[in-house]
Amino acid sequence: MTVLILILMLLSINTLIVVRVITDESIKTVKEQIDVSIYFHPESTEEEIAEVREYVGSFPEVENEVYQTKEEVLEDFKETYSDNRDILSSLDELGENPLGPTLIVKTREPKDYEKIINALSVPEYENIIEAKTFGDTQVAIDRIHSVTTQVERFTYFLTALFATIAFVIIFNTIRVAIYTQRAEIGIKRLVGATNWFISGPYMLESLIFSIISVAVTYGIAHFSLGFLDPYMSVVFGEQELLANYFSSHIFFILGIEFVSVFLLTIVSSGLAMRRYLKT
Repeated sequence: MTVLILILMLLSINTLIVVRVITDESIKTVKEQIDVSIYFHPESTEEEIAEVREYVGSFPEVENEVYQTKEEVLEDFKETYSDNRDILSSLDELGENPLGPTLIVKTREPKDYEKIINALSVPEYENIIEAKTFGDTQVAIDRIHSVTTQVERFTYFLTALFATIAFVIIFNTIRVAIYTQRAEIGIKRLVGATNWFISGPYMLESLIFSIISVAVTYGIAHFSLGFLDPYMSVVFGEQELLANYFSSHIFFILGIEFVSVFLLTIVSSGLAMRRYLKT
């Protein structure tokens, strides 16, 4: 029962790690898919466009920018609507390219896009810039944070609950073991055994609890990650996302888990022995 509760506690810790990895990857994916598209008037001159590009590039928040000429924009438009003959025939009837150049801007953080749009919304650029589009995904990112926070709080609660149960079980297990072996302990005291000598087997028992629980948890986690990763690859397009994260942080994760469990077992065992080894 002690090992089982410790395993449940460690699994809840692993769940926290998985939730954090999925959250970070979700936010990263959302950020990669957003940008600001600045559409120039077809009549805008190269000098005017160059001035706007230089102005946008002066912002430290801008990570990179991609400029598409009128011809490139037209080709992308035709490719997008390649299955719509009405639109393509309308372009042919015009006889000229009605589309202007486009500047696609990416910033470091989603909140920086609004700053770029506001900076370009000035009278000086009204005759140069035809439109600016920006899909505000900050709401989606905030929602991801909100859901993650709720899940993390519940997982923290489970971890604390299992840790408390494990503490009580270990405390009572050691206490019962000492009580049932009180005669042997009394004999050891008569022959001059120290408290460290008497408590040694119980400390060793705590170490065994820790090793077994961490080893079993690792096996369960390894199997679970193999089950979850195919679903994660569909969402994020990265093979073995969770398995790669755990393998690259394996020593840190196992070290934290072992230290946590060992400290829990040692503290609970120490309190039980301190109370019942006084006599």
